Amino acid sequence: MDPVFGQLSFDDHEQIVFCNDKDTGLKAIIGIHNSVMGPALGGTRMFNYANEWEALNDVLRLSRGMTYKAAITGLNIGGGKAVIIGDAKTQKTPELMRKFGEFVHSLSGRYITAEDVGMETRDMDIVRDVTPYVTGISEERGGSGNPSPVTAYGVFLGMKAAVKQQFGSDSVAGKKVLVQGIGHVGETLVDYLTKEGAIVTITDINEEKLYEVAAKYGATIFAGDDLYSADVDVYAPCAMGATLNDETVKKIKAKVIAGAANNQLANENIHGAILQERRILYAPDFLINAGGIINVYAELEHYDKAEIMRKTENIYNTTLEIFDYAIKNGITTHQAALTIAQNRIDLRKIENSKK
Repeated sequence: MDPVFGQLSFDDHEQIVFCNDKDTGLKAIIGIHNSVMGPALGGTRMFNYANEWEALNDVLRLSRGMTYKAAITGLNIGGGKAVIIGDAKTQKTPELMRKFGEFVHSLSGRYITAEDVGMETRDMDIVRDVTPYVTGISEERGGSGNPSPVTAYGVFLGMKAAVKQQFGSDSVAGKKVLVQGIGHVGETLVDYLTKEGAIVTITDINEEKLYEVAAKYGATIFAGDDLYSADVDVYAPCAMGATLNDETVKKIKAKVIAGAANNQLANENIHGAILQERRILYAPDFLINAGGIINVYAELEHYDKAEIMRKTENIYNTTLEIFDYAIKNGITTHQAALTIAQNRIDLRKIENSKK
């Protein structure tokens, strides 16, 4: 099997760029999945991958997800993503970020970057020093700032839509919710849930952060042996992807899965079908976590905070529409979301060919 083109995660990507700079230690991969709707927009993730194949697979899966995230949300942009191989806490330097920005600039706008795991707004400001093809820069520099709060708001609304579909009311008051991963997005989601009266349990690999968030919001720290078997109503994965896999998908007791993590289904078809068979309602990740891309897209389209929130609030209605489409067509919710997104891309492709 070919090492790149033959991989399942390749999925007809348009362009993959490998970036290497000896002086700064930069090793990065930029994936442009689809530009039918417009230039590819997607964040940069810095992570200490076990090997280069793991990094490549991650950027391919993430950039593909961005294509469908933008399409399902109604944004006129394509899907892309970048990963930098390394420890963000010890290996990230201004020089490395500047060099990465130069690689982004060399693509002449085909790829526009933003922040993701391991990145901060100040990192995007450094990238902005060398290229205009970056979003999520600080408000002081005319940007939209950290997209995490908007991402969390969209996830919260998507979760409420799923709770309404599954339990009859969209209120999370009294519902037991397990939030896995309490980074920027996860912590803000805990805030929303707590304010509406949910019974929140949290888990994270960062123990210091775990105790801090638990004390701040009155959340319970998960103390069991297997979080996937936890007796909760809602499971909210907000860390890394593929937590819904062969080992976990048959153990989950939650009736709703709605979280911020990308690519939650290790295998979209197999694990999506198992959840459907078990009558566990899955809110497609690339739909409900789209608040972040809506936020940074505002920098390209020059709309204000009110419009950002209006577009994000529409995630609630779109989520309910996806559930309805899935039921009517006898398919999984993930397949429903993909189909609707792909239909929009195909329509635009036909329109573009007529120009």
